[in-house]
Amino acid sequence: MAKLYFYYSAMNAGKTTTLLQSAHNYHERGMRTLIYTPRLDDRFGEGVVASRIGLKADGRIFERDDDLLAMTRDDVAANGALNCVLVDEAQFLSKAQVWQLTEIVDALHIPVLAYGLRTDFRGELFEGSQYLLAWADSFTEIKTICHTGRKATMVVRVDEHGRAVTQGPQVQIGGNDRYVSVSRAEFKKITSGEGRIELKQAELPL
Repeated sequence: MAKLYFYYSAMNAGKTTTLLQSAHNYHERGMRTLIYTPRLDDRFGEGVVASRIGLKADGRIFERDDDLLAMTRDDVAANGALNCVLVDEAQFLSKAQVWQLTEIVDALHIPVLAYGLRTDFRGELFEGSQYLLAWADSFTEIKTICHTGRKATMVVRVDEHGRAVTQGPQVQIGGNDRYVSVSRAEFKKITSGEGRIELKQAELPL
């Protein structure tokens, strides 16, 4: 039975690596997949899904107004049976698009694996993550660690001096130079102004 799976974590936990490994597993068995990736995340080139360890694959670009159910139906009509849909940076999905993913599962009977952040730099849910948590059939946390050694569950946005940024737009694309995964306790300390992040530490893979 097809299901909607949501794999979530803080930054730098290996979400994209896990997505690409899942796609590879399908391909090894002669099955076809479709990877969706948001247009706004073009750090590795438009339509390229890439991990920090060098794995990459081509993805189908989507924007917030796109109908993922219609796009998937069109793909099946043009290219034949589809065995899995994978979504990178799923936190950027709209509420409507998460509903469309449920329809890919329920109406087209294609499993959907969505990978994304749970919360933003303010500790608030992204729209896509909020509705994936509400409607997905299965949830899995991909774990990473804080520089304190504790489990990291939150994300801090930092400036060039390692100071926490607590205001600004929810979406600002960046990597290890702008975002650091920390524990909840460290998040409280840093965002209250009681602590800071050393950039040399932030740039280390987690």
